[in-house]
Amino acid sequence: MNDFFLETQDVVKKFANHTALNGVSIQVPKGQIFGLLGPNGAGKTTLIRIINLITAADSGKVLFNGRPTLPEDVYNIGYLPEERGLYKKMKVGEQAIYLAQLKGLSKHDAKQRLKEWFEKFDIMPWWNKRLEELSKGMQQKVQFIITVLHDPQLIILDEPFSGFDPVNAEMLKHEILELKNQGHTIIFSTHNMGSVEEICDNIALINHSEVVLQGEVNNIRKQFKTNSYKLELPDAEILVESPLFEIISESVYDKKHQYLLRKHDKISNSQLLAELAKNNEILSFAECLPSMHEIFIQTVEGNK
Repeated sequence: MNDFFLETQDVVKKFANHTALNGVSIQVPKGQIFGLLGPNGAGKTTLIRIINLITAADSGKVLFNGRPTLPEDVYNIGYLPEERGLYKKMKVGEQAIYLAQLKGLSKHDAKQRLKEWFEKFDIMPWWNKRLEELSKGMQQKVQFIITVLHDPQLIILDEPFSGFDPVNAEMLKHEILELKNQGHTIIFSTHNMGSVEEICDNIALINHSEVVLQGEVNNIRKQFKTNSYKLELPDAEILVESPLFEIISESVYDKKHQYLLRKHDKISNSQLLAELAKNNEILSFAECLPSMHEIFIQTVEGNK
């Protein structure tokens, strides 16, 4: 059985003399959070619009659960675009009910679900206010609720944390993870690599209209590892270099001597740890994996 909820196969899209997507293939596992990453102009938004049935590919395929997409699949997608598009003069509750009905909900069901979400997000007092009376953060909450209200199997979030303060961003992150736990498949597009490490299971990085990196976040970070390790010793102890490693940096903080080491090739972690333990009391020892931010920069810079 296919473990991918969504696949794109060799998708190509051109606009005049510009190729927005050049043979893009991604595989989005069911029930996971998939980070769609890339610099501005890489082709992410074009791919999202094709997945969301807003525009069509020139060639290639988009598959839902192993079959080509159908027009009615739009009812199983919730899409939060980066450029929000709610009506500023319309009352919040009225507008939310209207948009929910467009996604196939009855007025009664829409109103009932909306009240539950509005209470959860603490915005019920704004039900009869015009959207323009709400802060940007509150508007974002309304848009997110409308995106997920019809319980879509696939949720596409483009920069969902934009406009949120840290407290509300944390609340939204909790809701996104809860939706994943309920079995929803989520495509998460962002420039915030910290968020990617926190919530994404898999990613695809698009650059110059092509996929240049794809896979599980943990595996990708291991793939880019540099044999670097953090070591903490008591303040009084001094580490001496050996043929097994070199000292990259050292510092003293909170009565601890902290080192960044680079292990030489073909040396195992057990060998390194045994060497360090010969003459030192080890307080902590851990491998340093590169951040997704570092991997993003390295991959994009190397793909110019």
